[in-house]
Amino acid sequence: MAAGEEEGQAVEPEAAVEEPRSFKDLGVTDVLCEACDQLGWKVPTKIQVEAIPVALQGRDIIGLAETGSGKTGAFALPILQALLETPQRLFALVLTPTRELAFQISEQFEALGSSIGVHTTVIVGGIDTMSQSLALAKKPHVIIATPGRLVDHLENTKGFNLRALKFLVMDEADRILNMDFETEVDKILKVIPRDRKTFLFSATMTKKVQKLQRAALKNPVKCAVSSKYQTVEKLQQYYIFIPSKFKDSYLVYILNELAGNSFMIFCSTCNNTQRTALLLRNLGFTAIPLHGQMSQNKRLGALNKFKAKARSILLATDVASRGLDIPHVDVVINFDIPTHSKDYIHRVGRTARAGRSGKSITFVTQYDVELFQRIEHLIGKKLPAFPMQEEEVMMLTERVAEAQRFARMELREQGEKKRSRNDDDDTEEAIGVRNKVAGGKKKKRKAF
Repeated sequence: MAAGEEEGQAVEPEAAVEEPRSFKDLGVTDVLCEACDQLGWKVPTKIQVEAIPVALQGRDIIGLAETGSGKTGAFALPILQALLETPQRLFALVLTPTRELAFQISEQFEALGSSIGVHTTVIVGGIDTMSQSLALAKKPHVIIATPGRLVDHLENTKGFNLRALKFLVMDEADRILNMDFETEVDKILKVIPRDRKTFLFSATMTKKVQKLQRAALKNPVKCAVSSKYQTVEKLQQYYIFIPSKFKDSYLVYILNELAGNSFMIFCSTCNNTQRTALLLRNLGFTAIPLHGQMSQNKRLGALNKFKAKARSILLATDVASRGLDIPHVDVVINFDIPTHSKDYIHRVGRTARAGRSGKSITFVTQYDVELFQRIEHLIGKKLPAFPMQEEEVMMLTERVAEAQRFARMELREQGEKKRSRNDDDDTEEAIGVRNKVAGGKKKKRKAF
């Protein structure tokens, strides 16, 4: 074993003599090169150039890459190529932090593997466990899962195990660990074969990720395409400094100024996401919300409407800041400034993807100055102010105030409907309990 190749310690790949220019140059087989071509992947991204040849040699990988860098292709292509060589069911497991990311990875596996008949199954919360158990019984080639629901099935679904698994991928590992899935990940590592290939991808190298790397990987090769926090070069970043009470008016002004673009607007809470979406709809904008209190079907529906360009504005909490493949976002607006500076990188990473340009605008109120300074310090640059005509903004305040009133009324109505549904459920439950108790009492009387 070479120096520096102790178990779990990452080694740097040897410097390439000449950068490959196609997937074929990286060692990808013809049938998968054709699939890349059909997906419009003409040239491999930096992380793909670094990771794919090493993965095809059978090495474990720790990949550090910024959001939107083509990580899915970097692990999917080597897995599919290995599957072609040795076909087997329950071949690979991909762990992800969110439901949306799981569905997106599944789509890419299916698209890349369509000509070779690859079957995938998505195992996430918010979906009926019985239908998932039936899908697992069919033994798909690739399982894409969130850790919590997968552990559920490993413990409770009869006949399901991962003893034959050949590949484990942990995507967005830093986020999996930040979401307190450590216990679940430990349980999964205990029931899968030690003799496997492991790919760990993360945007940041935290202490938790280093610990996981030591526990799960053997002599990994480190493939890093950005070692410091940074935003894409083609992203134009701005801020606007505004009084808190006029935030809504400034938002409407910017949406009018940049009309014709697609927008992602980030809010800090589910409630504010819903309120702002209702406000914008009242003003005639095609806005749709995406947040954690929506059902899984509604979340996917919102995402699909935005992807299909049926809606030009997606309002979201940080549930959508990472991992979602939304190809046509032109402008990201931080309506509420992120509390954690790193989330800024992930939010603005929704635009200027795959070499295209994009804009981001961050709203800074009198309460946000310190948070904004932290963001500038993290990315190592001072952001310019977005050019504004304040008189035009003030002309919008009356119409916006009226829309705010309607939005508040609609929110109240939605809340009341929800409460009455919950009350009905509670009443039914109470009646059921009362009947059971009454039935029990009757039985006891008969027994005596």
